[in-house]
Amino acid sequence: MALAPIGTRPASPPPHADLPPLAGRAAPPARRRRPRTLTPALLLVPTGVVLLAIIGWPLLQLVIISFQEFGRAQIFGAPAPWVGLDNYVAVLSDPVFWNVLGRSILFAAANVALTMVLGTLVALLMTRLSRFFRLLVSVGLLLAWAMPALTAVVVWGWMFDTQYGVINYVLSQLPGVDLIGHSWLIEPLSFFAVATIIITWQSVPFVAFTVYAGLTQVPDEVLEAAQLDGAGAVARFRLIVFPYLKSIFLVVTILQVIWDLRVFTQIYALQGIGGIREQTSTIGVYIFQTSLGTGDFGAGGAIAVILVIIMMAISIYYVKKSIQEETL
Repeated sequence: MALAPIGTRPASPPPHADLPPLAGRAAPPARRRRPRTLTPALLLVPTGVVLLAIIGWPLLQLVIISFQEFGRAQIFGAPAPWVGLDNYVAVLSDPVFWNVLGRSILFAAANVALTMVLGTLVALLMTRLSRFFRLLVSVGLLLAWAMPALTAVVVWGWMFDTQYGVINYVLSQLPGVDLIGHSWLIEPLSFFAVATIIITWQSVPFVAFTVYAGLTQVPDEVLEAAQLDGAGAVARFRLIVFPYLKSIFLVVTILQVIWDLRVFTQIYALQGIGGIREQTSTIGVYIFQTSLGTGDFGAGGAIAVILVIIMMAISIYYVKKSIQEETL
């Protein structure tokens, strides 16, 4: 028997040498396909029924009213004649509607941008705080988030009060500033500034908690490696954190757009405190004024259907982007 030279390893047998030839080897058993059942669909039936009853039926009634001449007489049982697209033509040809819609879009865009920026900054701050201060910030955010919208308007209305508001008093302490007696709600620009403060104050907690939850899932090793390579805080957020949380930012932004576009309580309550309705109404308040104020529920229904179409377009865009994110 010949020995292998010193320093060389004996040749190992080829893999699977002890297995029988391929021709005589038994074929692996075919994977059984799990039979499709109707259980998932059946489990969704109760939820679908509830959604149809709560959302579908009122939405159908809204669409029907938008094609009718529906006023105060119809509320008390008078027949509602069909007018076809007359309500939609009247609404879309009314310059007041387009002014209100444009004002609402600009107001929603400003609120969404400010809320997303502040909410993200608060979430980043929470990742750097100790447990005690993080708990303290979380409690403060929860209190702001849990406060009813009408209560928040009342509290902020006291702070911006013309005669006794703390905002006017504090600003008047600055040299050369005298805001005692100044009304923040009489002018549209300052009115929407106050409304933006109230809405943003209550919207930031949702964004902060959601983004903070996403930040806890970003790998620390990747951030540390980027920091060792010389990437600053802004570069790490732009190149690492934001791509990881892109889907979260998309969801939160779409939800904020929908919520801020149909805002009602804050605007309506501020108008009751001192705002001018004709210059400060958003689309939600405009629907209320058209329907209950003038009694033209047909035109109000048409405006509401147009708003629903806008919301559906935003939702469809969100769904498409989510599907694209999942396929990448």
